Amino acid sequence: MQSKAKTVAQYLKELPADRRVMVETVADVVRANLDPRLEEGMGYGMMGWYVPHSVFPLGYHCDPKQPLPFAGIASQKNYCSLYLMSSYAEGTVGEAWIKKAWPKGKKLDMGKSCIRFKSLDDLALDVIGEAVRRASLDEHLAWYATIDPRQRKAEAKARARGPAKAKTKVAKRKPAAKK
Repeated sequence: MQSKAKTVAQYLKELPADRRVMVETVADVVRANLDPRLEEGMGYGMMGWYVPHSVFPLGYHCDPKQPLPFAGIASQKNYCSLYLMSSYAEGTVGEAWIKKAWPKGKKLDMGKSCIRFKSLDDLALDVIGEAVRRASLDEHLAWYATIDPRQRKAEAKARARGPAKAKTKVAKRKPAAKK
């Protein structure tokens, strides 16, 4: 369920008390492990963390006016979801890493980039914290460059042009002054 809230405080205030506790607890884990260059705010009807335009001016390819998402948390109709965009990548914190790190006694309800939960008992908060900490902003941007159609198009154009030719400027010499 997308919220129409404009701020995180408004979003949290509109949640039922039990959902607010879950969302705030998970948000605290994310905040404690987050790269300080990321910012918190509302996007796509949910609370989230994103790469600001000052760090990544292109923004999100689906809507360049929006900053690039990094993580988000939403209260849905029947559960809450934690979205970890880095889990799409199969690098440091891909889906495979999360599945391997998840404790054997806890059921992991995971979609392509989300972890769904109905209570805090469903979660391995330590694994979530580690996943956020391991998902560096630099790796996130490098992964995103491989899927962003704007960047892939620019790279294809550069490859089509061939290797760049070195341009060397030859400085003109001034004649020596006569004494």
